[in-house]
Amino acid sequence: MSEMAAPAAVLALSLDRSSATPLAVQLYQQLRELILAARLPAGARLPSSRALTAELGVSRTTVVEAFEQLRSEGYVEGRHGSGTYVSAELPETLLTTRAAAPRPRTAEVPALSSLARGLAAVYPRSNEARAFNPGLPEIGLIPFEFWSRAMARAWRRPTAALLSERAPGGHPALRRAIAGHLGSMRGIVCAPEQVVVTSSAREAVTLAARTLLEPGDEVWVEDPGYPAARQALAAIGLVPRGLPIGTEGLSLEAGLARAPTARMAVVTPSRQYPLGTTMTLARRLALLAWAREKRAWIVEDDYDSEYRYAGRPLAALQSLDEAGRVLYLGSFSKVLFPKLRLGYLVLPPGLTAPLLAVREELGAEPAVVAQPVLAEFIESGEFAVHIRRMRRLYAERQSALLAALRRHADGLLTATRQDGGMHLVAGLSPALCLDDRAIEARARQAGIAAPALSAFYRGAPPRQGLLLGYAAAPPAELDAAMARLSALLKS
Repeated sequence: MSEMAAPAAVLALSLDRSSATPLAVQLYQQLRELILAARLPAGARLPSSRALTAELGVSRTTVVEAFEQLRSEGYVEGRHGSGTYVSAELPETLLTTRAAAPRPRTAEVPALSSLARGLAAVYPRSNEARAFNPGLPEIGLIPFEFWSRAMARAWRRPTAALLSERAPGGHPALRRAIAGHLGSMRGIVCAPEQVVVTSSAREAVTLAARTLLEPGDEVWVEDPGYPAARQALAAIGLVPRGLPIGTEGLSLEAGLARAPTARMAVVTPSRQYPLGTTMTLARRLALLAWAREKRAWIVEDDYDSEYRYAGRPLAALQSLDEAGRVLYLGSFSKVLFPKLRLGYLVLPPGLTAPLLAVREELGAEPAVVAQPVLAEFIESGEFAVHIRRMRRLYAERQSALLAALRRHADGLLTATRQDGGMHLVAGLSPALCLDDRAIEARARQAGIAAPALSAFYRGAPPRQGLLLGYAAAPPAELDAAMARLSALLKS
């Protein structure tokens, strides 16, 4: 190792005597930062302890302690009679593997499972475009100042219970907050003990099905419908039976004909996904009567019921259930931000203990970090304020999307105003020579997210269209994206 004099970077060392951090620790931290930033390169000789003592006006013991800490961690090494030098290999370097020389790989196509093939067909590629990404909320207006303060309060001095006590149903404060929120916003009367915090709707469906059904059981699902729910059921050995969606909602007649022994129905009655149809009261009561008579179960996915722009909020199916056959699930990912990865499942009385036993066996429990923060966000009233703000904003953006469609794509796409939600379904003009999947692929290449409606059907789709989300993009961006999409369709 060649010897080099310490560069002038050492002259920038400055110790704060008013700080609560000991001077030796400050000196160690600053020297370590200079070494990691290569301002003190490998082989550089550090000033002697006597020289630094005089330069910084500290005791020699302070300097020696800092040098000893650096030496013990491998940042510097001492040479007898010569001094102290920066090590040739730093600890961070020793913790990483050296990159191997690239080796040629064969181009063999991997053999995928049926599950992977099905998911790849529905989710061909991630797309970060805001227009027209359905299900993506506006994240720029989340009150992160409140969120960050709540995070600091929760984790500055976390309690022992928060850090170590078992809470398989979720953080107790969050379960209480969710129960209170659902009582005031959705007319759902439930105890906190009936609420189970989940990481996603898919996890909620999986937990419900594993708790209540046996492999081989049939389940009614919507067609078109949420692909992840179907895949979750199939992955655990159940048999999803797709039922068509009419003007009143899920067709019970088709269900009784195709799968008369089904033991569960997974539905989105408030706003069917992806069509946006609302299940009528008569159909809801008929579905509840089926569950009661057949001793079957209903999983109600109320994924975006917060966003209703006209009339009173619709009663949840769970609030009409007098026989305890409905499991109600919701998500905060579409209301706040997708990476929050928190939702909830409201269970009929008596189901909490067995479902939590299944959860513990599967080892699926959401991280606790954001749970106390979300609990405070709800209990403070900030969550309700945010929903009201987004409700007004999304109604305006839906109008902006429809105006942009009329302005740029009249005669190519058709869509009508909806009473709620975060996306519209646009029908394709018969004059278009492309199917919706081809349009989706071309739009993706142009930086536009416009999922094909046909991908949400299990079999041959009876209709085609595009899902156009409007929640995440401001009006100008929606207009520009619609202009690009229209040009693509015309070409």
